[in-house]
Amino acid sequence: MGARRIRREQVATDQAFSRRTNGMRKMKEHVRRDTRMIDLVKKGTLPYTPAVMSWLSSKLDKPSTKIGQADVEGLLKAK
Repeated sequence: MGARRIRREQVATDQAFSRRTNGMRKMKEHVRRDTRMIDLVKKGTLPYTPAVMSWLSSKLDKPSTKIGQADVEGLLKAK
């Protein structure tokens, strides 16, 4: 009907294609990051660097200030 609809449909098509192609790359990066972070957690003790604390926070679904050594050990046993 109008140019606006055509542009919207084209943007939706492009975004779907981008999700398909970039999603595979991102899944592989998540696996690499998990292994890298687990190695860092095994080598160190609390407090970790901000990047590691952020990763732990997302994995444990807890604010980084509430993460204790017992939480970290539980995560390592689960992995």
